[in-house]
Amino acid sequence: MSALRSAAWYAGRDRDGYIHRAWMRRGLPGSAFDGRPHIAVANTASDLTPCNLHLTDVAEHVKQGVWAAGGVPLNLPVVSLGETQLRPTAMLWRNMAAMATEEMLRANPIDGVVLLGGCDKTIPALLMAAASVDLPAVVVPGGPMLTGTFRGTALGCGTDVWRLSEEVRAGTLSEKDFLDSESAMIRSRGHCNTMGTASTMGLLAEVLGMVLPGTAGLPAADSRLLTQAHETGRLVVEMVAEDRRPSTLLTRGSFNNAIVALAAMGGSTNAVVHLLAIAGRLGVPLVLDDFDRIGTGVPLLVDLQPAGRHLMEDLHRAGGLAAVLREVLDLLDPEAITVTGRPLVESLHAARIWDQEVIRTRAAPLLPAAGIAVLRGNLAPAGAIIKPAAASPELLRHRGRAVVFDSVEDLHARIDDPGLDVDAASVLVLRGCGPRGYPGMPEVSNLPLPAKLLRAGVRDMVRVCDGRMSGTAYGTVVLHVCPEAAAGGPLDRIRTGDWITLDVAARRIDVELPQPELDARPPSPAMLAALARPTRGWERLYVDTVLGADTGADLTFLTGSSGHAVPRESH
Repeated sequence: MSALRSAAWYAGRDRDGYIHRAWMRRGLPGSAFDGRPHIAVANTASDLTPCNLHLTDVAEHVKQGVWAAGGVPLNLPVVSLGETQLRPTAMLWRNMAAMATEEMLRANPIDGVVLLGGCDKTIPALLMAAASVDLPAVVVPGGPMLTGTFRGTALGCGTDVWRLSEEVRAGTLSEKDFLDSESAMIRSRGHCNTMGTASTMGLLAEVLGMVLPGTAGLPAADSRLLTQAHETGRLVVEMVAEDRRPSTLLTRGSFNNAIVALAAMGGSTNAVVHLLAIAGRLGVPLVLDDFDRIGTGVPLLVDLQPAGRHLMEDLHRAGGLAAVLREVLDLLDPEAITVTGRPLVESLHAARIWDQEVIRTRAAPLLPAAGIAVLRGNLAPAGAIIKPAAASPELLRHRGRAVVFDSVEDLHARIDDPGLDVDAASVLVLRGCGPRGYPGMPEVSNLPLPAKLLRAGVRDMVRVCDGRMSGTAYGTVVLHVCPEAAAGGPLDRIRTGDWITLDVAARRIDVELPQPELDARPPSPAMLAALARPTRGWERLYVDTVLGADTGADLTFLTGSSGHAVPRESH
């Protein structure tokens, strides 16, 4: 093993070494400075990130494992992002959380790090930071909540919120019944129990090789999560000794495996923008079209909301992530390794499916081909995406008249207007919601349907937006349209009444206009007026430097990595 990084702070017998050791002697034994690796436990627990609240308990078990393996664990609170709490959107601060965590990992006397995350943006931000610093790092996902029930029916966190709220607007469910279900939605600690973004990113972190195999997907309330946390603490000390870093784990093969898993699980569309951003920190040549090229032919095997019926507790009971991956073993890169130093595929051979209603076999999939479809056309020259598994099959090829909204506020003001000129065949278009425009690229792409159509029995329509949608959402939604309207993308020139054609099989999204006519149109004045124009702080920095969704929506100056070296001595 090479010299420990922390020795640059603690090994000296001069004044600086004295200061570094003395100020840390607040319960640490003298042996903490005799050459043991110092391990940060980067913890996103916060009362304002309710899905991560239990991670302080998890951290204690990580610390016990670190001590047991001869390391010194050190709690490091890092920026936490509560998906349900933050306005205007948690995505606005993903890059900030990644940047702040990166800087603290680099600046402090640590040799490795255990990353504790759960809610949607926390695991992506932690992985981006770890990739940029490239110290030995391992993730412990916080896990999904247990299944809640209301009047005998299981509730899917997020997905059933969208469904029930639309039934209220349709007049088929009373407001009282809707609100009565609120207390039953969240049964335990943990993140959303659907295959939303939190579940997707926790599982994909394991597929990428950054989680101790067998950990991701364990329910947050399951005692085995604490056992895995302890073992992860032991493992990270070994990783430091063997210099096993993110750059050795997060290879092109690892990202290919993640795309296969994303398709097989019916995972969140948000994984696209997060995986692109993580790859961008490592210099891995991952591009938007790879998601279509690698994932399209992969069968959908997991019958979970929002693409299916069941919930994360059922997935764990049915065999978990390993059982899913074993079914697509031949599609996985056999060389991609995990935090254990061994190939991912080696951990899959003993896996079995215990409930084929939840995890389908390769021979009897939920859908023969799933994945994320990447669309292009004169509405999305740089690409857009759609999740066919969550869409209505009859709408995957569609032609309809555009009904355009220039902002979220415009949408809310007009969507339920009885006089709105809209029918079931219309295409709802919402613009000004990309990374730069909102700012932060909010989860608004799954536009609510007009109340008058809901009352008529309509439950899905084609929707087009430059924003994102929740991983718990569903519907025929074209999202992440690039370039976004605020960056001069053609979405800024669409008008109500234009005819839009969607052809997912052909991978096209177009407006039926001659290109010269589309190019000659001025942007919508109402949209321009609604765009965010921050004058200071993080929002100003973000809007001035954020990249498009097609490359991960990172900041221009954060792509790539800087390593863990600190060029100046401490004073």
